[in-house]
Amino acid sequence: MSSLAMSALVASTPSSAGPTLTALPPESRPREKLVALGPAALADAELLAILLRTGLPGRPVLNLSRDVLDQVGGFKQLVRAEAPALARIKGLGLSKRATLLAVLEIARRAFRDCLADGPVFESADAVRDYLRLEYDALRAECFAVMFLDSQHRLIALETMFQGTLSHTIAYPREVVKRALMRDAAAVILVHNHPSGRTDPSPQDVQLTRAMIEALALVDVKVLDHFIVGAGQPTSMTDLGLL
Repeated sequence: MSSLAMSALVASTPSSAGPTLTALPPESRPREKLVALGPAALADAELLAILLRTGLPGRPVLNLSRDVLDQVGGFKQLVRAEAPALARIKGLGLSKRATLLAVLEIARRAFRDCLADGPVFESADAVRDYLRLEYDALRAECFAVMFLDSQHRLIALETMFQGTLSHTIAYPREVVKRALMRDAAAVILVHNHPSGRTDPSPQDVQLTRAMIEALALVDVKVLDHFIVGAGQPTSMTDLGLL
C-alpha cells in the first residue's frame, strides 16, 4: 500500500484547496519522512496525507487525514469503501476520491495478477492478503469461491451468495454450475465472519463437506476453505478439517 502511495504522489500535483504537505515543517512532512526512513515509519494518517496532498482552509492535510480515518474506521474500512461512501466525507472532493479508489483497485489487481501467474499455494500470504482486502471489512456474511485452473492458478474470485450479519446460505448446485462454466479444475471456498471470529462453526464444516461431495461429482477438487475475519484468515486445511 505504501509503495502505491508513492506512485500516486509522483503522478499528482498539489492544488490550492488548502494547506499542502510542503507548508508543513520539514520534520513533519510525511513525503520526506517516507523517502528518508521508509514507508513503515509513517503513521496511518501520514500515509493517507501523501495521497490526499492538500487539506481544507484552516484544516491541514494531516488533520484531514485523521478525520477521514476516524470517520471510516481506519484503513480496514477504507479499503472496502465505495464511491458513494467516500463522497459523504467532508474534504474528499472528486480528485481525492478518485485517487483513493484508484490506489485501492491497483492493490486488488496486483494481488489478483500475482495469483493468476502461478499456483496459489506458492503465494499463500498473497491469498490471505487478497481475501482480507476483499472481505475483511464487510458487515454482512457472504460466500465466495476462488476458481482455479489445472495448475491451480486463479481464474476468478466470485462472491456467489450474500447473507445477513450472522448467516448466509450457499448452494452446492450453484457452485458446481459456476465451476463448470469457468472450466475450473479446483476451487477454494471463502466466507467471512463479520463478528471477527474465524474459528469454523459446525455448520461451516458441514457445508464444506457438502461442497466437496458435490464438486467431486464433476471432478473439481476443493483445496481449502478460508474464513475471513479479524486478523489472518483461517484455513480449514491447516486445521485438518479437509
